[in-house]
Amino acid sequence: MKNLKTIAIALLLVVSTAVNAQNKKIDVKKSNIEWVGKKVTGQHNGTINFSEGTLVFKGKTLKGGNFTVDMTSINTTDLEAGKGKEKLDGHLKADDFFGVEKYPTATLVFKTISGKGNGLYKITADLKIKDVTEKVSFDLTVKGNTATTSFKVNRTKYGIKYGSGSFFDNLGDKTINDDFDLTVNLQF
Repeated sequence: MKNLKTIAIALLLVVSTAVNAQNKKIDVKKSNIEWVGKKVTGQHNGTINFSEGTLVFKGKTLKGGNFTVDMTSINTTDLEAGKGKEKLDGHLKADDFFGVEKYPTATLVFKTISGKGNGLYKITADLKIKDVTEKVSFDLTVKGNTATTSFKVNRTKYGIKYGSGSFFDNLGDKTINDDFDLTVNLQF
């Protein structure tokens, strides 16, 4: 009988926790991802759009998150049409880079979350690009109905080796950095 009570209390806690969790969908029109890719002779920057995303809260405390990114939306913003923009956008979408025809989405799923105080959280997440999943870590700031972060991703961990000095010799000024920078702004 005592075990039955313990099981009932545990079940009640699990149900209570699930009921108290709030899933807050991001506004994909107002949320954005900005990227910067650097090379020896300069850099390029642009945007990528979300397909969907959800942050999970218990009260005001962040408890989870998962996001899907539309890789077909890769857009270079530092070049004008006719000035190489179409060529670079096409190359980033090609198999040398993100292979968006075969891999049209990337996903990010929060795995561990540690509160650091004042709406700041340390996140460890699984980032899946081109069917390869790797752990990434970053700080996320939550204020009101917004969340922001910036972090680096090593593209070579996802099989994206084009122009990498880590894999190819004698690239000279055609060498592209392995890391690219992401700045994420979420509205929910």
